[in-house]
Amino acid sequence: MVRRLMFAGLLASLGGNALAEPSKQALKPAQIDRNGVLILLRSSLTALDQANKTGNYTVLRDLSSPGFAAANSAAKLGEIFASERSSHLDLSGTLVLDPQLTVLPETDDMGHMRFAGFFPSAPTQVEFHLAFEPVNGQWRLFELGVNLVPSGPSAPVPSAPPPTAANVAPTVKAPITTVRQAHPAMPPVTQPPLANAEKAK
Repeated sequence: MVRRLMFAGLLASLGGNALAEPSKQALKPAQIDRNGVLILLRSSLTALDQANKTGNYTVLRDLSSPGFAAANSAAKLGEIFASERSSHLDLSGTLVLDPQLTVLPETDDMGHMRFAGFFPSAPTQVEFHLAFEPVNGQWRLFELGVNLVPSGPSAPVPSAPPPTAANVAPTVKAPITTVRQAHPAMPPVTQPPLANAEKAK
């Protein structure tokens, strides 16, 4: 079963600073290299992982943007991630795996930067999307989403079994009527008369 870990509570409404839908804003490539992306990604997921393991979400909240921190107390974040904490979700593997980006870093017209991707692993892999807000020359966590999904191809759903004699409705067929045409009786075949030569014998 695919376990969805979309942390909707992190997408707090920040009034006029709320992150708009990407399709509604002009996006352009962000000025950041891969090392910068790795630092932001791994530090954010590590903060989330440690918060889930300790039950203390203060550091995760302090790493976020001021508007997000104002909308989400540490206690509220603890409530949001209660199920992940109780299920002992472990994100430590993201420290050593090489992430694959499906959405390259891009910024919107409000200055928010976002990117998305996954960590390839088996039998499950971590999908992520993050957004950051510039605060005093630093990128601060603004949005965080994580999904835990199967990494292999899904097996096809078996089709319905072929019908058997037990569950096939009987087919009613019309009786076949053979029509025979009556012919007049044929005259009996008679032996032709013998020739004169035969009679002489």
